[in-house]
Amino acid sequence: MSTFRDEIGEQPAVARRLLAEARRPVAEAADRLRAEQPAGFVIAARGSSDHAALYAKYLFGRRNRMLVSLAAPSLFTHYAAPPRLAGHCVIGISQSGASPDVIAVLEEAHRQGAPTLAITNDPDSRLAAAADLVIALGAGSERSVPASKTYTASVLALAMLSQALDPEPSLAAALERVPAALEDALRRDLELDRLAPALSGPRAVVLGRGFNLSTAEEIALKLTETSYLLARAWSVADFEHGPIALVENGFPVLLAGATGPVERDLEGIAARLAEYGCRVVGLFDGRALSLPPAQTVVIDSGLPEELSPLPLAVLGQLLAHRVALARGVDPDRPRALHKVTRTW
Repeated sequence: MSTFRDEIGEQPAVARRLLAEARRPVAEAADRLRAEQPAGFVIAARGSSDHAALYAKYLFGRRNRMLVSLAAPSLFTHYAAPPRLAGHCVIGISQSGASPDVIAVLEEAHRQGAPTLAITNDPDSRLAAAADLVIALGAGSERSVPASKTYTASVLALAMLSQALDPEPSLAAALERVPAALEDALRRDLELDRLAPALSGPRAVVLGRGFNLSTAEEIALKLTETSYLLARAWSVADFEHGPIALVENGFPVLLAGATGPVERDLEGIAARLAEYGCRVVGLFDGRALSLPPAQTVVIDSGLPEELSPLPLAVLGQLLAHRVALARGVDPDRPRALHKVTRTW
């Protein structure tokens, strides 16, 4: 076992705690935003938090019909040319709350009079101090360098905010089922051994679309930082616009997705890649694609598609842990990485 694996296992408890303890700050944030009536969101984040921001792009766009832009922090730091943020809510997502460039975005937003929100695991951080509103993740200390519980907590916090902005009884009920869905994903740990051999080489592609493009990005990062496997994520649509040219017989491709409007796209790319002789494996929620059972791990969380990135992220973390062990790498201490990375 490793610290990384231990912290993966804490996620159901973290989700239960967040659902209980963040209810009030989430409601306060929703009330403030309804009063401000922003046209959309600008989100600043790095690393895994940036993938949570990508999730928010689909979540707030589909559920709340609000446009989400991902900030370019270097405009605020190196170039000293921040865009005009009036009419937007600016969100900073950082597990440590210590990344100077993310903090700089919120500080500039405050100077411009835009409402600001910090989503962080450290409510006493500089990021939290720079924000008008704070949603504390309450995930407890995360000691392993690769993020696990702080990533899913960030995704869950965003889903709670979306629900608070536009309440829907079915989504409220689904949010309460998230901890059980994460527990179900954890029970599939040993099943993931059958996918690990496909990811034994030096490179791989991870594909998703819609809500689970963020999942593909997060899994690719986890494989890269825990196993030194050069994994690159793409949207299925973008992949077919050029990068598919790199595939060849035996090339490893991991698909991540759930039942919903984009599953047909995943089905189509899986069939096409199989024709090219690629080694296709998949993580799915709801229904397996037409791949042999030995090439997939499938859960049926019963969650709507917009919440499926939560259990699928857990499966991806478990898979990354399995691949790291198979490759003889310590996932807790990736070389050249530190738990808190400060970029400008």
